[in-house]
Amino acid sequence: MKKLTTAQSLLCILLISGSIAINVGCESKPSDTGVSNKDTSMATANTSMISIDSVSNQKDPSCGMPVSAGISDTAHYNQYVLGFCSSECKAEFKKNPEAMLAAAEIKKGK
Repeated sequence: MKKLTTAQSLLCILLISGSIAINVGCESKPSDTGVSNKDTSMATANTSMISIDSVSNQKDPSCGMPVSAGISDTAHYNQYVLGFCSSECKAEFKKNPEAMLAAAEIKKGK
């Protein structure tokens, strides 16, 4: 299991906190008013800024989407940096992380 250096951790924090919230979700659909029904209170990172090499997982643990399809948000859990396709999937993971961790397919050596 690879631990992140201080510089890598700071980079992750900067990428997440300094980026613009985007409307990407596994199952979110716009409401009838044309306004997204997603909770945008949680900062999400731009998918083009997060490299799949910077996360420990191969699949989003909540929905099973490969992280190679795009990473919208990340979370630190048990010394892993996990990538998620959306903030909704991250929120779902946070409800019961131990039960979902196996579905993340942690990369060897991460």
